[in-house]
Amino acid sequence: MQALGQRFNYLFRSTKGLVLVAIALISLETAFFGMLSGPMAEWGMRDFWMRTFGLRLVEAEREGRIILLYHTIAMAVVAIEVYLITALAPMKAHEQTTINATITVGYITAMVCGLAFAYLGHDFVFHGLFLFGQSLVFFAGVLLAAALWPWRKEYHVKSDEYSHTRGGVDLERVAFFLMAVATLGSALFGAVTGSYWGRGHEAFLAEDLIREPLKSPLELAIIGHLHIMLTLIAVALSLIIGRWRDFKGPLHKVAMPLMIVGTLIITLGVWSVVPAEATAHIIINVGSGPVLIASMLLVYYGWRKQVSEAGLERGTFWQKTKAVLADPLKFGALWQMVYMNFTVTAIGIFMAVRLDKIIRVWPAREERVALTGHWHILSGIVATIILLYYADLAGLKGRMRQWFGWIVIIGSDMAFGAVSLFETKRLYVSEANQQPLVNWTMLLADIGLASVLVVLGSLMVWRLIDLFNQRGRWSQDLAEVKHVPPEPGVGQEVL
Repeated sequence: MQALGQRFNYLFRSTKGLVLVAIALISLETAFFGMLSGPMAEWGMRDFWMRTFGLRLVEAEREGRIILLYHTIAMAVVAIEVYLITALAPMKAHEQTTINATITVGYITAMVCGLAFAYLGHDFVFHGLFLFGQSLVFFAGVLLAAALWPWRKEYHVKSDEYSHTRGGVDLERVAFFLMAVATLGSALFGAVTGSYWGRGHEAFLAEDLIREPLKSPLELAIIGHLHIMLTLIAVALSLIIGRWRDFKGPLHKVAMPLMIVGTLIITLGVWSVVPAEATAHIIINVGSGPVLIASMLLVYYGWRKQVSEAGLERGTFWQKTKAVLADPLKFGALWQMVYMNFTVTAIGIFMAVRLDKIIRVWPAREERVALTGHWHILSGIVATIILLYYADLAGLKGRMRQWFGWIVIIGSDMAFGAVSLFETKRLYVSEANQQPLVNWTMLLADIGLASVLVVLGSLMVWRLIDLFNQRGRWSQDLAEVKHVPPEPGVGQEVL
């Protein structure tokens, strides 16, 4: 019993353990429900899987199932970010413990009960528990926002190297706080609409309405909710990576005000989609600029820091490049932010600018494919950054660190690049001549994603085996856990 208690404490009290549990649950969910995907249906696996586990897949309920599935994954990702924020940002020990415990119970309850309701018959007890879990996640967000309140004197910056106001208020903490508040408001943006399910508002996927000339306020709210939540998850991750790499100095002093202003403008732009749909997209594009600039400043700082740590400030270009590439985990977490601009940002801007002259000339299905790929690539890039960061936290070293890092980077980038070509294929080939391009892009995407899933599975198996070792790495991590808040303005190692 004592051994079980120690492992329970590691998994549900330490930051590394909590992140591990969330990644493991997302991995299991993805693997299980991936058996219901299109390729699995072509191979006959889908029907076998449905019969084996008694899954009920009514075609008319497809949109509702997908909504529940995506929400359960998204809440687990949000939980991971909350764990990292409570470990990296200075706060009281009891605040960290309460926030982590609340969101853990919330997202696991919502995940288990939401999926049971969606795929095992519609027992509304499960739906009620799903909503209860979501409520706990929201309440954890309220607690997090309160703990991140940046105007307390004990959290003022003590080092001039970090961005701050004249009064000493930590602007990075302001950015974290604003992100948390914006996330809470944006969650309500979708929750209010969700309260009207079955009362004049039916389940739908955002890409299904792209060519509807008139959209109801509730439909616009759902579309806005989808966009802003994914954006804020990305903003939170950028701030987390900045903490991990101890972002500071002149670039930090420029980046944090940009991040604050950009986040505020994007949020207000999305919230205005209901009363002012025509101008909302313009406001969102204006706000995206400062956020992207801030993230690129972080990338430059992080790579320059890797060069500095290698003692090559005056080295040649190739020596500096080799130093940056020496650690694929640190390099990759930043590189994915750059790669996102090619596969997400550039394509999104092109589609917005040429919407009427090019995109709307395509068949509706092609535009729908482009939008679906666009959102999935962004969420996939967020996932790979989290995996690279977690692999560093888990202590991967040597060849395993190199293999894991490069397979995740190369595999995911190959897949995302292939999907980008697939979603914009009408720019290069006609429908009559598209099949070779479709075949190759789908093959590359499958190979890339499969390689990422294989190394992720290997990482999870390694951590599982380690848990059975009495003196495994988990015991060292548990022994290092200290319920002492980090000093304001100082980088903190996640334990």
